[in-house]
Amino acid sequence: MDIFAKCYEFTIAKEAMKGGYYPYFIPLDDTEGTEVVINGRRLIMIGSNNYLGLTVDPRVRQAAMDAVAKYGTSCTGSRFLNGTLKLHVELERQLADFVGKEAALVFSTGYQTNLGTISALVGRGDVVITDREDHASIIDACRLSFGEMRRFQHNDVQSLERVLASCDEKQGKLVVVDGVYSMGGDLAPLPEICDVCERYGARLMVDDAHGIGVLGEGRGTAAHFGVTHRVDLIMGTFSKSFASLGGFIAGDEQVIHYIQHMARSLIFSASAPAANVAAALAALQIMRDEPERRERLLRIAERMRNEYRRMGLNIGNTQTPIIPILIGDDNATIWTWKALFEAGVYTNCVIPPGVPPGKSLLRTSYMATHTDEQMDRVLEAFAKVGKQTGLIP
Repeated sequence: MDIFAKCYEFTIAKEAMKGGYYPYFIPLDDTEGTEVVINGRRLIMIGSNNYLGLTVDPRVRQAAMDAVAKYGTSCTGSRFLNGTLKLHVELERQLADFVGKEAALVFSTGYQTNLGTISALVGRGDVVITDREDHASIIDACRLSFGEMRRFQHNDVQSLERVLASCDEKQGKLVVVDGVYSMGGDLAPLPEICDVCERYGARLMVDDAHGIGVLGEGRGTAAHFGVTHRVDLIMGTFSKSFASLGGFIAGDEQVIHYIQHMARSLIFSASAPAANVAAALAALQIMRDEPERRERLLRIAERMRNEYRRMGLNIGNTQTPIIPILIGDDNATIWTWKALFEAGVYTNCVIPPGVPPGKSLLRTSYMATHTDEQMDRVLEAFAKVGKQTGLIP
């Protein structure tokens, strides 16, 4: 048996490419944040995680360029050995202060943050318990750990309690949830989850990649619910509101110190380049200084949620700038994506395995820098395409 046989048999993507309805890996000629250019055509971007619109902010860009001029393009080493700059340490200090924790640790990507943190903490004899809709990086991290992985029904606190009650009280227990779920845009019920974790002696980690910069005055989902002091670990990424690349974990100083010395994805990976770190620092300062960006983002999101519901579109339980258009059928989802693309609106087409079978959707997300006129055009496109495809009665 040739191990490459599966590669040669994988033809569905190439068939979609030939048919002109392949929705992935689309090269962008140019991007100005709220709009992109593809093959000379300008489209409104509502598929980005650039929530505060800072990727094109001149202050963030200048900070990155200044860092390249001073430090070069790469640290050429891991944080553990020769790759820690004073910039990394300063960003960690400011992040810990921002999210309300004693210490923070910066990784090169958000994915590596989850891999390193969970696999370092969950050892033999321990159990890690995850929500069924947790991000793939959390699932992969659990697989890399030497502990047992168990799951509970999405946002079902009673299901979580049943899992915890069935664990051996001698086991170390880590519960990991998303603060904001990246496909549904709904929030984890953190106050109730904290209650259950405390009752069973479990520690709680919140992946707040989509909450930092957006909720709780920018400090995330735990701050939004007023439970920062009850959440043990807060994880965030720089590829969303921070307009950069990287990730961090924040918590008690001794716990972060342990992760720093045990996380393989930190120790055996090159550190985040100075440009990425400087961009994240600049974005963090803007988050603090300009709350009006976040307020504008939340107003746009509320308007779009209301308008989509008024049209008759199914957007689920979202409470955030992530607004899914729930369709269900894979083919209908792809054709709706294609029709919107042709109408000048860029959305994200999500079908299995990105979501469970039968739950295909278009993922839309919004930026503080979107204009009212752009949102008018998006709504016009959805109204037209929705009627053409039967999504709107």
